[in-house]
Amino acid sequence: MMRFKWLLPIILVAFAGFTISSCTDDDSFSASSSARLSFSADSIRMDTVFSNIPTAMKSLWVYNRTGDGLRCTSIRLERGNQSGFRVNVDGTYLGQQGGFQTQNVELRKGDSIRVFVELTSPENGRLQPVRLEDNLLFTLENGNVQRVHLDAYSWDAQLLRNVRIEKDAVIGASPNPIVIMGGLTVAPGATLRLAAGACLYFHSDARLDVYGRLLCEGSPEANVVLRGDRTDRLFDYLPYDYVSGQWQGIRLHGSSFGNKISYTDIHGTMDGISIDSTEASRPKLELFSSTVHNCQGYGLKAVNANVLLENSQITNTLKDCVYLNGGVATVNNCTFAQFYPFDGNRGAAFSFASTSGKLTLSCTNTLITGYADDVLTGVKGEGSNAAEYLFADCIIRTPQVSEDESAHFKRVIFENPKDTAHTGTKHFAKIDTEKLRYDFRLSPGSAAVDKADAATAATSDRDGNARNDGKPDVGAYELKH
Repeated sequence: MMRFKWLLPIILVAFAGFTISSCTDDDSFSASSSARLSFSADSIRMDTVFSNIPTAMKSLWVYNRTGDGLRCTSIRLERGNQSGFRVNVDGTYLGQQGGFQTQNVELRKGDSIRVFVELTSPENGRLQPVRLEDNLLFTLENGNVQRVHLDAYSWDAQLLRNVRIEKDAVIGASPNPIVIMGGLTVAPGATLRLAAGACLYFHSDARLDVYGRLLCEGSPEANVVLRGDRTDRLFDYLPYDYVSGQWQGIRLHGSSFGNKISYTDIHGTMDGISIDSTEASRPKLELFSSTVHNCQGYGLKAVNANVLLENSQITNTLKDCVYLNGGVATVNNCTFAQFYPFDGNRGAAFSFASTSGKLTLSCTNTLITGYADDVLTGVKGEGSNAAEYLFADCIIRTPQVSEDESAHFKRVIFENPKDTAHTGTKHFAKIDTEKLRYDFRLSPGSAAVDKADAATAATSDRDGNARNDGKPDVGAYELKH
């Protein structure tokens, strides 16, 4: 131990010198009138928010990029409690008790602080969104005042929390948004009708649980819309409405039969439509001229159920766009396309199995495609559970089937992944992988044009347009000539 004593004076001197130097630098604050703060943004915009519902938190950084320290004599929310904005500055909440301000905030040379902003907007009593504004004022010791503008549009909403429908009910189009928190449940024996133009905004914890019956009765001019309640943006180019997993989706429980969903847009969910195992002899779901898009789970998952899918688009899901296991399924003029953008380990466009019971499947005039070389998977089962299935007049991105399998595929066009002029994204009007914009209507160059069977094709398409009597198109959409 004695041999290290000579180091102690050197260490103390070095430490003292460092301490004196650091204190000298840190304790120097500029009074120059030219000294100003820098901000990561000059405004915080909340887009459109619903009244009485707290927004997600946004933040910005405040930097001191001068050559000296800066002292804020105050940082103040200009309108106090009048606007609904809530601000936290570097761990200090600007609340009523402190006069909606904090004082003597020091930013040493090269230092920074973070500001967090939330909003719970008051009701405004109007049908249209109303603009809310406030300013966060930074008053420096040198007298300079700098502003960060806070901006949002507030829309009065009808808030429904943990609603249970015990008897027949109708929800129609509403001038104000209808926001579902916690969940919406249709009890056994009850029917919920969603009329044309109805739009329900589901919070992240909310699901539509159906034990009774669901009727979505949209029209070509006024679809029923089921979506998440985030109206802000993840990035400047990407609204949360284009992001999957924003709400929990629809679940049809075992006691639910006779559900009909027509001209309905379901998007941004975990699982789009999940169907519990039930009696396959009774119709469970009829999905007509509807869209299920951008799901963080399955698009449609049905186990031992009786389902009819026609003129419907089911697209871009982390798991399979459509998964059928057992039961009875009739599919006609649908588009199943797997271009899910948020994970390369995406599922199939169409997957069927006969492991939870025997599956009887008829799939006609349907377009099944995606990024992968093979987007069709099947587990056919054995013995009495062996699947009975037929694909006819379809276009499928899957390798040419063997001669033993050919009886299950009639007049099917098998996409060749190497033929880049006629496969995958080339079918559709828009597949924008940068801004995540998708339009699954057909492009003029698609091989699906004029390839459906006129005898079995639906008479109209997803948008309600009449199909060509002589040469209808494969898929959910008819190309407008």
